[in-house]
Amino acid sequence: MAKPNGLADRLAAAPISWGVCEVPGWGLQLSPQRVLAEMRDLGVAATEFGPDGFLPDAPAEKAKTLAGFGLRAVGGFVPVVLHDASVDPVPGIEAQLESFVAAGAVSLVLSADTGRIGYDSRPTLTERHWDVLLANLDRLAVVAAERGVVASIHPHVGTLVESADDVARVLEGSRIGLCLDTGHLLIGGTDPVALAAAQAARVSHVHLKDVRVGIADGVRRGDLSYTEAVRDGLYTPLGAGDIDIATIVSSLEAAGYNGYYVLEQDTILTELPQPGRGPVEDVRESLEFISSLTWP
Repeated sequence: MAKPNGLADRLAAAPISWGVCEVPGWGLQLSPQRVLAEMRDLGVAATEFGPDGFLPDAPAEKAKTLAGFGLRAVGGFVPVVLHDASVDPVPGIEAQLESFVAAGAVSLVLSADTGRIGYDSRPTLTERHWDVLLANLDRLAVVAAERGVVASIHPHVGTLVESADDVARVLEGSRIGLCLDTGHLLIGGTDPVALAAAQAARVSHVHLKDVRVGIADGVRRGDLSYTEAVRDGLYTPLGAGDIDIATIVSSLEAAGYNGYYVLEQDTILTELPQPGRGPVEDVRESLEFISSLTWP
């Protein structure tokens, strides 16, 4: 007999689902007050921090702001240059971790930033670049662990860890945990269902996205930029797209995953939604879907 999935305390939101993004010119940016209030009213347990500038910079104020809306801090997505031997990523990450520790956050989600603006292009790495990137991933995992935070690498379109080959190289060449982002993995050419089953022990954080495969294929072929695809409706509420979210969650739970599931549907806003309308409706639909799942 199926039983309730018991995930309520491990479901989290992210500001990007409300269109809040670090990319200049991404779209209309909603206020923290509106976004956090809508998260609270949806009943999610926690949230990621969002980009720099969304919450107060001071670690104590960041923690206080989230607590004021009854939200726990998951941690956050931090783009960082990892492949350039002339750039030491440790000092910047150490500064970021002050906010994580102050807020009781547990997950540092790293992306291998290209050093360019946005996610619509990326350079090709040399072997030397790869050596530096992999070594830095392990360094940052240790730096985070020393502060009680788990670091993960987030495969992401338009970063230096995007394709199936990139993901395999990171899993083989480093010890850092994996942020299983179902949408970005699929767009980059990795089957997220297969990866969840094969590498569940390596998964240390999860971003649940659902996508329209036809649009994702256009990004992979180069017919659409990532930004264009998001604007065209690449992401859907969970259960409304083409990814088998239920099987992924079931695989992870069976393997003993006990971390957060962050519900993310990247969006671009062009106008201010009416109260109670807009992104909050999509996040509510995702919550209803994930809460309905059952397994033996």
